[in-house]
Amino acid sequence: MSGIAGIIRFDGAPVEPGLVEKMTAAMPYRGPDGIHHWVKGSVAMGQCMLHTTPESLEEIQPLTNEDESLVLVMDGRLDNWIELRKELLGRGVVLRNHSDAELVLRSYEVWGKDCLPHIDGDFALVIWDARRQVAFCARDRVGNKPFNYHWDGKIFSFASELHTILALPWVKQELNQGMLAECLGSEWHSRDETSWIGIMRLVAAHQMVASSDGLQKTQYWTPDFSTILPYTKQEEFVEHYRELFTDIVRRTSRSHKNLACEVSGGLDSSAIFAMAQHLSKQDSLLAPSIDGYTLDYRHDEDANELKYARAVGTHWQKKIYEILPSSPTISWYRQWAEHYRDFLPYPTSSSGLGIRKIATSNGSRALMTGFGGDEWLWGDKGYYADLLSSFQWQELYHCLKIDINDAGFRQGIQWLVRNGMLPFLPRMVKEYLRKFYAILKRRDGVKDDDKQAWLTPPMQALIRQRRLRYNNLLKIDAVRAGLRKQFLTLNSGYLNVTNESEERLAASVGIELRQPFRHARMVQFAFSTPTQRRLQGNVDRVIHRQAMVKLLPDVVVHRDSKAGFNIDFQAPLAELYKSTNERVPTCSSAWIDPEQATQLWNERGLDNSDGWTEFRLWSLFACACVAKND
Repeated sequence: MSGIAGIIRFDGAPVEPGLVEKMTAAMPYRGPDGIHHWVKGSVAMGQCMLHTTPESLEEIQPLTNEDESLVLVMDGRLDNWIELRKELLGRGVVLRNHSDAELVLRSYEVWGKDCLPHIDGDFALVIWDARRQVAFCARDRVGNKPFNYHWDGKIFSFASELHTILALPWVKQELNQGMLAECLGSEWHSRDETSWIGIMRLVAAHQMVASSDGLQKTQYWTPDFSTILPYTKQEEFVEHYRELFTDIVRRTSRSHKNLACEVSGGLDSSAIFAMAQHLSKQDSLLAPSIDGYTLDYRHDEDANELKYARAVGTHWQKKIYEILPSSPTISWYRQWAEHYRDFLPYPTSSSGLGIRKIATSNGSRALMTGFGGDEWLWGDKGYYADLLSSFQWQELYHCLKIDINDAGFRQGIQWLVRNGMLPFLPRMVKEYLRKFYAILKRRDGVKDDDKQAWLTPPMQALIRQRRLRYNNLLKIDAVRAGLRKQFLTLNSGYLNVTNESEERLAASVGIELRQPFRHARMVQFAFSTPTQRRLQGNVDRVIHRQAMVKLLPDVVVHRDSKAGFNIDFQAPLAELYKSTNERVPTCSSAWIDPEQATQLWNERGLDNSDGWTEFRLWSLFACACVAKND
């Protein structure tokens, strides 16, 4: 975790003195190890440094080549630094130090805009190429590092933090009603827009060239949706996954300080901690040691996972630090919105702030988390459509037999029909069946929970427009039926926003997130694996579970429960409820129906709540905070 910022004027005018310095000064938490700038005429670039690897200790940015015709600023870490270094040296490139930034700069010198296939890791970067008078920009394949920018036809500005761009004198401050509609409607589509008109995100796996001719964006990576790993036995998939997981954890563990790791007690974060311990015992961990942290929810039965986290610690004879969940006040959230000028973190995210603070105070510069496991380790019953379309009758019978044995005959047949046969029906027939099913639900007294019913007609219309616009951009027909939900996950606007929120929370206390399950190779594994190998009956993460045998205690490997964290919403919403004016903010009259909002407040905290009520009320508060700072 570092930070980048810059202003490039393509009209030839010089950058106003002190302006880029103000941008970096607005995010000092990203640069505890120094903030530096490079300014020359119409170009000004700055970088806030956080040293997280041994090699980064040799790094000072902005980094230039010998004649300053190239200038790099980067927030990032390479995971293939050994291979890339060897490749560059083999081409006769002279490397001045061991830093990742030097490798990236030299890669651009060798390959130009085609350098990204040679670079693997988490990064957001800009290279000013004075010879060509262009700015080359790129974001990592999964979007683990933030990249915001603004372009008005003459001036290109960029930064890790949105609010630093919003403060520039020529940037208009106009709320993006479309993003507010997505937030309030719980239907996120956009990955390139922000909460402010004109300030954009560079989408993950994209590169961009800024010049006097404008912006040219290109997607440089996408998973291979067609290739399936050439294995026939389950144990072959498991062995492949175990080797992959081991290598990813090893590469992402590189740190010159003790590595911190969240150990929730779930399968994902526990597996990362266990693998890191395994690597440490083999002297293969690229960090001095690893410290585990878990949240202590003993006061709430639904969220309490101490039993599992402690079992992991006992299994490895390693202490797991038990930290009380953070519960920031409403005033803290308001101050957060005032500073960052963006949507608030959800209470379920800010509850882990204490872990990040304590890990930082214990000297760690990097924190491993299990984010991404829910997205890339599971399977989908859509494999029935794949098996039917490819006439794999024996495999189809085998899957159906497992599902029936595990979930019962009725459920197994329902999965076969819904996921195997319905996808091949004509669209009109599917629409008729959906309407018929809705009628049956209403007849049986099943409440149709329309999460957008509380929106005003104009906001509902905005949702429909954005749904159509962004869905038309997705080439979902190129993806196998069993993987289409994961394809939508890869292109999820919601996960994009929440991941950036998690990164920002970590950055605010001076620690970098490392997310092995949000690695491009892990994503590719998910798309290259038949989904029936990962989901069998009601058991998810099958390959992952089998690979973790002996590394994790049985109570975790075979765990079939998942914690619920509605309790995180209770305290801040209760505090908010005390203020009559805040229940339905006056600024929201153009967004929602006040009567339905009031009804949601009355339903808050009921025993039968599935969490959506609290989620929507928090979204209203988040939008109101952004609007208040308009």
